[in-house]
Amino acid sequence: MKAISSQEYGDLVKTVTGLLEAARRQAARSVNAILTATYWEIGRRIVEFEQAGRKRASYGEELLEGLSHDLTKQFGRGFGVSHLKTMRQFYLTYADPLKRQSMIGRSGGNEKRQSVIGECKPIEATRLAPSLTTLSNAFPLSWTHYVRLLRTRDDHARAFYEIEALRGGWSVRQLDRQIESQFYQRTALSRNKVAMLKKGGVPRRGDAVTPEEEIKDPYVLEFLGLKDEYSESDLEAALIRHLESFLLELGGDFTFVARQKRLRVGHEWYRVDLIFYHRRLRCLVLIDLKIGRFTHADAGQMHLYLNYAREHWTRSDESPPVGLILCAEKDAAVARYALDGLPNKVVAAEYRTALPDERLIAAELDRTRRALDQSRAIRLLWKRTEQ
Repeated sequence: MKAISSQEYGDLVKTVTGLLEAARRQAARSVNAILTATYWEIGRRIVEFEQAGRKRASYGEELLEGLSHDLTKQFGRGFGVSHLKTMRQFYLTYADPLKRQSMIGRSGGNEKRQSVIGECKPIEATRLAPSLTTLSNAFPLSWTHYVRLLRTRDDHARAFYEIEALRGGWSVRQLDRQIESQFYQRTALSRNKVAMLKKGGVPRRGDAVTPEEEIKDPYVLEFLGLKDEYSESDLEAALIRHLESFLLELGGDFTFVARQKRLRVGHEWYRVDLIFYHRRLRCLVLIDLKIGRFTHADAGQMHLYLNYAREHWTRSDESPPVGLILCAEKDAAVARYALDGLPNKVVAAEYRTALPDERLIAAELDRTRRALDQSRAIRLLWKRTEQ
């Protein structure tokens, strides 16, 4: 029997990996297509229910609150009032799916690209109630794409970004970057629109989305009723698990609450790595772990978390939450408490007295990272000696 060469085996792994990644992307897109179609239909039914009688229209907010409560009770997360409002806005903005199919078909042709801006026109409403299959074909981008597009108020700009996202295969990150940089306005003012469009369609580092990120899109997971409690890397996950055990072993003050707790601010999703409850302080402790050096952006993000936790997670008889930012750099670790949101310096001092010393946590984080790196190096060395 002929021995399998390392080259042949490597080629097999490469092709199977490519197949699985393509399948994951296709699965995510298929779910997204049905998800988007379903949300359009929910938006249509909300609008028609509100408009069925003028008497009902004034109770729109009560309708959404009641619908949100009942759907959440039966299906779980993903049906908050703000999300239902987005579905309603989605229907009102994209009310004619048959016209959209015609526009999308033209966008894939070979027309001169400089005519795109002139062709982008608002879409008129219709009473048509198409099937989910028809709707899926009419909305080829992901639901996350459309949520981002809905934040673009100008109808012509929104249509332009949608067509270019389809033509260029833009990820949500690339779409967001183009909208933030006013790509539509800059292209409209450019004398050479073809060159401008060609240049703008080139993706940058960080625009790409992995198959894992596509399949773990929060909207997709909510639609399927799945949890998304995962970490960005094995190293980060290992550090979080050890940190959780370390804090619980420090004494009886810490009580575990959640890991990778998700929150939504506006249209953006975030995750808090760890949340504990400190019994003596009677407050939540939010912990954010970064693989790298500490930056001012980390402090700003923690401030965002604390404001959200204070408003949505803190009970009336509890103290304000506190944040702990951990940065596991390669050669050193940093731990910093975020106490800026506390009422005064006296309370801040009380918190510092009750909480573990930052240097103690930083030292433990550094020790753990070094141990994990050493363990990884030993495993790699062992594999090489076996080959």
